[in-house]
Order: sequence, then structure tokens, then C-alpha cells
Amino acid sequence: MNKAVPMVEVWRGGLLESAHSGHAVICDASGSIVEAWGDPAAVIFPRSSCKMLQALPLVESGAADAFGLSESQLALSCASHQGAALHTGAVSRWLADLDLSEADLRCGSHEPYDRTERDRLIRAEARPCQIHNNCSGKHAGFLTLTKHLRAGPDYVALDHPLQRAVKAAFEEVTGEASPGHGIDGCSAPNFATSVLGLARAMAWFAAARDGGSARETAAARLTRAMATYPEMVAGEGRACTELMRAMGGRVAIKTGAEAVFVAILPDQKLGIALKIVDGASRASEAAICGLLIRLGVLEAQHPAAQKRLGAPMRNWRGIETGVLRLAPGFA
Repeated sequence: MNKAVPMVEVWRGGLLESAHSGHAVICDASGSIVEAWGDPAAVIFPRSSCKMLQALPLVESGAADAFGLSESQLALSCASHQGAALHTGAVSRWLADLDLSEADLRCGSHEPYDRTERDRLIRAEARPCQIHNNCSGKHAGFLTLTKHLRAGPDYVALDHPLQRAVKAAFEEVTGEASPGHGIDGCSAPNFATSVLGLARAMAWFAAARDGGSARETAAARLTRAMATYPEMVAGEGRACTELMRAMGGRVAIKTGAEAVFVAILPDQKLGIALKIVDGASRASEAAICGLLIRLGVLEAQHPAAQKRLGAPMRNWRGIETGVLRLAPGFA
């Protein structure tokens, strides 16, 4: 078994200050490895990077069309959003269209990441609700499918028809039986897979086209929705949103907690998955930038790329203090 390899380094004063190692795989549409670093067989929890896989049954089943979901709602079903007014308003309207409410969600509440919304709540002496949860769009999608299936309300339970459908789709598209599951921050099961399996799934999404099977058409719609509405997938200032904009809607990308990142490249029919083993998101963002630049879909000098890779690090006085860059031999 290969070990994780150095991927991202931080240099200060001419000395290596920090280093981040990980695993990464680029797959083609056949599921074959194009390039790999570290151990392709390393088993990981994909966390929120697999939300497009969790949304497959929503579209494939016909539930999305039965409830008239828009493309921006499909993007929101794959989101880890900021909890900005853009996101909370969309989730609130979605729930209302289902004749449901915030109380029907099972994701839990947390303070919104969006500063404007956070400050609004503080001024109003109001508490955040489940709609502010970064996964509330995914859960609105879960509720849509649950209603379509006429299933029970505890849709995050492992034996619920919705989660059984998610697991089946997940295993079929990754090409692997999941060795187990954990409970995600939003209370939904998160099925483990290898880095290779996750990259294989992303390559399958990249090759999926409208007019194929119901599952292929669903994958193509979800990929297009993410790339077309990057602001719904994350939010202003976030890597997913800024990098998808930088690539002009040609690529869909998604981060996950604990430094997982994936990319879907439809023009090249390639999929990427990477995991930084120490869980540092600054490293996963830099690493995905490096791979996207390597594959020619992201310009190295674009401000969204420079923000995360290669630009000088500066302190609060604007003094250059160091640099975050790719480790030699990676990307």
C-alpha cells in the first residue's frame, strides 16, 4: 500500500514551516487511472464532496420533475452553502412548495457562515434555525424524494427507503461496495469509499450525457446545474463558487469536510478526487487548483487560483511573510 505523498507546503523565511500530504486520483470515463499520487485504494469518507451522488435518486426517480424543481434548486441540492439570504430564501420557498416547514428538516441548526446573515440574526436577537445549516439544500432534496416515495419522516435513518436508494446509487457509480458508513455533520449517513472509487464516480458524471439512461441524464443535469449556478453550491468568497466561475462553467467541483475535493470535467471526460490526510482545507483547495491547472481548465494566474495557490502570504500590515505552494513532484 502506498503512503500519502507531500502535496502542499508552506514556506516562511526560507524554511519549510508546514507540509500537507494526501492521496489523489484522476480517472477517465472507463474508470481507469490516468494519474495518481499516494494510495488510490485509501478508504475515506467523502463527506460533502459526494452530494451530487446523494442527489442522484432525487432526479433519477422522477421526483425532481414531479415537483418542478429548477436547475438552481438542483444545484442547491448539491450545496454546502453559506446560509446567506440567497440560500435560506431558496430553501424556505422550496419547503413551502412541498407544504413542509423547517421542522421537517433533520440536519440540525448552526450559525450561518455568511457574515451579513449572522449579523442580522444578532441584531434581531434571533437564533439560527435548520435552514441556516449548510446542508439544508441537500435535505430539501431529501424531503422532496421522501414525499415522492411517500416514505416516513426520518429520512436520515440508514434503513429509510431514501438512504437505501442513495447507498445503491453510491456503490454502483463508485464501482465499489462501501466498507461502512459514518454519520455526517448534518446527521445523514456518509458512505465510505476509496479515493479511486470517488474519482471513478466523478469521471462517470463527466461522461454522462442527456438522453442516455435515467441515471446518466440525472448526472448530466446535476453537473450542469452546479456549473451554471456556482453561487448556490457554496457562496461568495468560497473556493467552489469562485473556482467554478473562473472556469466559465466548464467544470463542476465540490469540497467536503476534512479536506476532500472532487472535480467533474465533462469536456475531457475526467474525474478527480483528492484527500489531504490532516484535514486542512487550505491544502485541499491548493491541491485541487494545482490539478485543475495541470489539466488546462484553470488559469494559474486567475485571481481565484492565486488566492489559494502561489500568491505571497501577507500579514495584517501587508508584509510578505511566506508562500503556500505545491510540493515538488505533485501536479
